[in-house]
Amino acid sequence: MTLPADGSDKRIVAGICGILIGAFGVHKFILGYQKEGLIMLLVSVLTCGLGAAVMGIIGLIEGIIYLTKSPEEFASTYILQKKGWF
Repeated sequence: MTLPADGSDKRIVAGICGILIGAFGVHKFILGYQKEGLIMLLVSVLTCGLGAAVMGIIGLIEGIIYLTKSPEEFASTYILQKKGWF
């Protein structure tokens, strides 16, 4: 069994991380979106946790979106087209 080379293998890991610890932007870093991940992390930390609630909701929504897409659709949208948000 070989892993897909198109990046769709990151879908499940990024989706679960988005749902569980999305406020820290870990799911963005997994997909290679350093700028977006850093924004989420800094908003959560620099607001002393107040912004973490908003970032957590964004992470939850993105995690659900990642997991509901087919591997082909996920690779097309987030790996090839580099769609950073939602």
